[in-house]
Amino acid sequence: MSEWKILPMLKEHYPGVATVHQEGINTGNATFQEKTLTLEAWDEKYLKTCRLVVLMNDKVIGWAALLPFSSMHAYRGVAELSIYIAKSARGKGVGKALMQEIIQTSEQNGFWTLQSLIFPENIASIALHHTYGFRTLCVHEKLGEMNGVFRDVALLERRSNRNGE
Repeated sequence: MSEWKILPMLKEHYPGVATVHQEGINTGNATFQEKTLTLEAWDEKYLKTCRLVVLMNDKVIGWAALLPFSSMHAYRGVAELSIYIAKSARGKGVGKALMQEIIQTSEQNGFWTLQSLIFPENIASIALHHTYGFRTLCVHEKLGEMNGVFRDVALLERRSNRNGE
């Protein structure tokens, strides 16, 4: 039995979510974001459903949440996935368990497509996504600028087997 558990995210988890996010930011290969958001800004950015945390000894060691793809009704079942694992928890199955849970939770909430935008250098994240049925659709060349350098971004997508026939 693992020492960690996956739960719906509560506001009191946010300081730990921000800490894990900052670890990702510090790698330089997780996001274009330069600093963590305030709780209010994070809450506004992410959808209200499908927010999960992984806790070990009441400490956040991972999180996953969905961002809206579009405000158009036709795209209501499409979302962008953010998933982050603390450096201390990587390689221990936390990411796999969290990915399984966010996929299941997203499908229970009616989502039929999940997308992720990942730097091609983030090999571990791309491998995790591929393990759970995400396909790399393309690599957008020089899509965004970070610290004066334009970076490529891979677009990965997973179509639900349960929703969106």
